Parts: sequence; structure tokens; C-alpha cells
Amino acid sequence: MSDAVQSEIKDMVEKNDVILFMKGTPVFPQCGFSSVVASVLNHVGVEYASVNVLEDQDVREGIKVYSDWPTIPQLYVKGEFVGGCDIIKEMFEEGELRPFLQDKGILKAEA
Repeated sequence: MSDAVQSEIKDMVEKNDVILFMKGTPVFPQCGFSSVVASVLNHVGVEYASVNVLEDQDVREGIKVYSDWPTIPQLYVKGEFVGGCDIIKEMFEEGELRPFLQDKGILKAEA
């Protein structure tokens, strides 16, 4: 994997408070797992950037190297790899996702 691709991925992760590397787009996900994570993020009302890895094979493979995580989607918050579909879904179902995003300053605490 080229250093340029790793640098590009690092740049995207650092410039966006919340970024989802996914197959497809939030409006038109092209994989069930990506769809679940996008739906959860939309449900909790977080603004996020997304990268369609199907449009760039280098990024698709590079993100797996960057995170040392073999699957897509991958969610990053404030430069930190949070997880893929199972982790995000579990955090949401356990009521941990919203507080996590609030602690990171992404979501305002509920009144």
C-alpha cells in the first residue's frame, strides 16, 4: 500500500470529526453493514463525512491497513477508529453511542 494513500486516508480522518468509510453513500448504501451504520448515525443525529470505498480501490484496501481492521464500514471519531458495523450497532443498542459522541464533543448533551 502506497504511502500516498495512507497519507490521504490520515488526512481525511484528521480533517473530519466523524467520518465513515463505507460501501456506497449514506443516501444509497451498497452493502447491508454500511447501511446499518449510516442509519444509526442518522438516527442519533450526528453530522458525518463519508467515503465511498467502491470508488477507489486504493482507499478500499488502504483503510484496512490504516486501521488494521479487515472489514468495511469503518467509523472514525476525532481521529480515533471506533469500529465497524457490529461495534457501532452494539454501542447504539446498549445506549453507549450517544454518550460517547457527547463526550467527544460531537453531540450536545440532551436537556
